[in-house]
Amino acid sequence: MASLPVIPGHGGFVQPSSYLRPRGQSQPMTSPKPESAIDRDQRIALQRIRDFLKVRTSYDVLPLSFRLIIFDTSLLVKKSLTILTQNGIVSAPLWDSKTSTFAGLLTTSDYINLIQYYWQNPDAVNRIDQFKLNSLRDIEKAIGVSPLETASIHPLKPLYEACRRMLETRARRIPLVDVDDETGRAMVVSVVTQYRILKFVAVNVHETQLLRKPLRHLKLGTYRNLETAKMETSVFDVIHQLVNCNISSVPILNSDGVVTNVFEAVDVITLIKGANYDELNLNVGEALQKRSEDFPGIYTCHIDDRLDTIFDTIRKSRVHRLVVIDEDSRLVGVLTLSDILEYILLEGEGDDSRVSSNMNSSITSFPPAPTRSPPPPPTSSPPPTPAAAATTAAEGPTDLDLLFIAEARPLADIHAPSKKPLPTGLSKKTARLGKWLRKVGKKMRLGKGKEGEGRGA
Repeated sequence: MASLPVIPGHGGFVQPSSYLRPRGQSQPMTSPKPESAIDRDQRIALQRIRDFLKVRTSYDVLPLSFRLIIFDTSLLVKKSLTILTQNGIVSAPLWDSKTSTFAGLLTTSDYINLIQYYWQNPDAVNRIDQFKLNSLRDIEKAIGVSPLETASIHPLKPLYEACRRMLETRARRIPLVDVDDETGRAMVVSVVTQYRILKFVAVNVHETQLLRKPLRHLKLGTYRNLETAKMETSVFDVIHQLVNCNISSVPILNSDGVVTNVFEAVDVITLIKGANYDELNLNVGEALQKRSEDFPGIYTCHIDDRLDTIFDTIRKSRVHRLVVIDEDSRLVGVLTLSDILEYILLEGEGDDSRVSSNMNSSITSFPPAPTRSPPPPPTSSPPPTPAAAATTAAEGPTDLDLLFIAEARPLADIHAPSKKPLPTGLSKKTARLGKWLRKVGKKMRLGKGKEGEGRGA
């Protein structure tokens, strides 16, 4: 057996540390840096938000009164566009009546894909009016883009899981899909958006006031390789930017780099309503003039603004993104709701949990966004749509309007009372959804909050 080497001057004993480092080079232990008060408050606030999301369900986020519009996949794309604009919405769940299954979520991206197809195949413009929603899959394959969003979640799953699912799929909204106890088939309950989740947090989690670190130090938002355009840029060019960069908006700058407006993906819906694709030949300035009068405006902030003031803005106004500007209103960056949602869920959870890293570490911080009061709610309900199959109010804790949009539905059948059963089994479907809502409301024993704050407020 080999003997261990003896170090001179140590009385025949071997020091294990002598095999790890040269003699005389000791490594003094450094005490951890004490946590500052602002860092502690930030950590407490983030943990409180995550705890809240884990005990609340997606059902809690739903307002006390809402309208659910579902499109049958056999509906013409042209009619779906008209219904969206008449009801002031930008997305709707899809339902395959042949298989009685949830078929995905129709969003503005699908209409932009249709425009891309029209641009690549100008001879096909005459056939666009005959496209049905179930043909969007073929269009996606033809232009080589991602398919329809099909991610969904059960309405009684923790809200935290819904947020993680949205981050993983890069979706801005997620349908709530349950299974009918009687038929065993899927049933769309509603759709939850990032905005509604963040507003739900802003209203109910008072610890958001502790998020006092400025954006500069949070590395929150996008500040590099920003896509921009000018008022003279063609709408087609901006659409290509939206598609190629997978973004939902493009800041509009003047010759001095000052932010004058933002072109959003939803602006495309306004242009092509009525299947008037010639409007796409306009420039950005002309296209933005066609916005409705109740457009809430563009929200801006500064790099030294804090997250607590941004949550306060989300609580008061319908915000989908904030444009980061400097003192001269020049573009600095863009902060989206996806950025905020990713931060409150994943900050401090380890680098592997981050979904994206599009931040610029050299940037500094945001003042409160110049809040523009959102337009007052409409005094009257939107006009009825000719393709609507029925409107039914569910009893119980929720007043639900369910519009199932299908083809070949005469307008007279909507307004005139009739003893004939509704097509595609809608009356039974609506009754089951109302029964489900009453059952869940009773089970969870949730109190009624203010309109728009969610039933768990």
